Amino acid sequence: MLPAVFTPGVLFTIGAFLCIAMPAAFRRYAMLVVIAVSAVQLVSLPLGEYGAYQLFGQDLLFVRYDALARIFAVVFHIAAALNVVYGWHVKDASEQWAGLAYPGAALGGVMAGDWVTLFVWWEMAALTSVFLVWAPQTRSTYLSGFRYLAIQIASGVALLGGIVLLFRETGSLAFGGFNEVGVLTAAGEAAANGAGHGEDHAGGGTTWRLATLLVFLAFGVKSAFPLLHNWVQDAYPKSSLTGTIMLSVFTTKFAVYALARGFAGTPELIAIGCVMTIFPIFFALIENDLRKVLCYSINNQVGFMVVGIGVGSAMSVNGAVGYAFCNIIFESLLFMGVGAAAYRVGSTKATELGGLYRTMPLTMLFTLAGAFSIAAFPLFAGFVTKGLIIDGVAEEHLMLAWLVLLFASAGALEHSGIKIPYFTFFAHDSGKRPQEAPAHMLIAMGVSAVLCLAIGLAPGAIVYPLMPFQEQTADYHPYAMYHVVEQLQLLLFATLAFALLIKFKLYPPEIPSTNLDFDWLWRVPGRATLGWAVDAAAAVWRLLWSGATDRIRDIVDEVYALHGPQGRLARSWPIGSMALWTAVLLGAALILSFISPILF
Repeated sequence: MLPAVFTPGVLFTIGAFLCIAMPAAFRRYAMLVVIAVSAVQLVSLPLGEYGAYQLFGQDLLFVRYDALARIFAVVFHIAAALNVVYGWHVKDASEQWAGLAYPGAALGGVMAGDWVTLFVWWEMAALTSVFLVWAPQTRSTYLSGFRYLAIQIASGVALLGGIVLLFRETGSLAFGGFNEVGVLTAAGEAAANGAGHGEDHAGGGTTWRLATLLVFLAFGVKSAFPLLHNWVQDAYPKSSLTGTIMLSVFTTKFAVYALARGFAGTPELIAIGCVMTIFPIFFALIENDLRKVLCYSINNQVGFMVVGIGVGSAMSVNGAVGYAFCNIIFESLLFMGVGAAAYRVGSTKATELGGLYRTMPLTMLFTLAGAFSIAAFPLFAGFVTKGLIIDGVAEEHLMLAWLVLLFASAGALEHSGIKIPYFTFFAHDSGKRPQEAPAHMLIAMGVSAVLCLAIGLAPGAIVYPLMPFQEQTADYHPYAMYHVVEQLQLLLFATLAFALLIKFKLYPPEIPSTNLDFDWLWRVPGRATLGWAVDAAAAVWRLLWSGATDRIRDIVDEVYALHGPQGRLARSWPIGSMALWTAVLLGAALILSFISPILF
């Protein structure tokens, strides 16, 4: 076994730079070898803390490998391997480098034990992932990549600001959870005993609240909270086919891990998560680009996880991280299905697809497995994990949130469970008869589909043992009759609603269009406001500069008048005047010398 400090994040990063130096023919095999070596290291690594070190006198922890980190690390390895297989045709060196470096950064982050280590991996994830957006090398992808990078770096700046304030108050850099007053659980006890530096820290004073808000905002940007989510729809669909799949896996799920670690039980997350599950449904239903539909699905699905984390009970947190595990697999499968169709047809527009089941039957079957999973059909992965979240909400008697999640579950069936396979493989006949997807794509999709079905059939053998609170899943029975009947009723009525809308032509038509989301606020009034601010700043600067230059000019004129060639100090003075002033000064000195002993 390798030393413990050679964790998956380190191995992936080293492997990325080694692979980039290899010939293209060997690079894909080397990537799989790196993932396999990292997986062996992960399996052989006992739960615990590794790599403690000091930086500027501060105790840091490079690796904290506990149950919460383990479930994300395991699924990140699975996703990374499937992405390499699916993208076997890719020969672009930068994209393949990012295919290891980006998952490596996410793996390093979920195993980080202190804020500094987390911040380093957080920023590395942003820097490495942008190469996937730039991979197509078009002007629009470059622009989207820079916007994506700016938002991700802004998240890192907010995180850094929060870390600095937390360290100022606690003197600790341990990455733990925030309690209800916004202090670190690990450092909060010390702060309450007077170890902190701020007089109001124990009660959640201004510094604590600001630090908590900054960290929360950093995690929220990466989780694509409402109004902060449009970078997903802007950047992901413009990436390469394989790049979109990788982006859908790691960025938002890395943020979900951070929320689970830092903000479990935060009530605000319940409201935020509910909004996240609802608003993407309406945009996804009217969207023509199926990859963008799936991007809205990411927002919707992460919302379920955010609600589970916000509830904070053992069952709901189990559901959130377990659903993240399964979502990575079946959401990737849906992206793979759409990507395979686009690989053969050259488009992801619903108006240009349809009827592909005739020549791409295996791709269609595998995509249906992902659709059944995201819709939480019994016997599939989504059913056995989403139920934990919904039941956790019900146990806390959060009736409104429970109703919202049920509605959002029906919406997930509409926009991803039905719309994606229906408009890709059925609907109208596009007249296109492409070949079946390449063998490597079929292998990746087939393995993902088998995993979706295997998890649904045997969750107690695959995903439940990986959850952080295993005692809560020991007595949980996802196939209890009431649960199955409840979900089947929900799915039946949602499917019936879709069929009726299609029959009576009330379903939003698939037409070539550009649908503006909340990004309209940034693109139109936001751009106008920015332009006004720039003009105002320029006007203020011109005014200040004009005033400053006028004042400097006056000072120069005064100095010149005094010290210039014709100035007062440059003129000749009569000898008599000089003698008089010398006598005056000598007299004043004599007077002071005589009276000083008397005064002092």
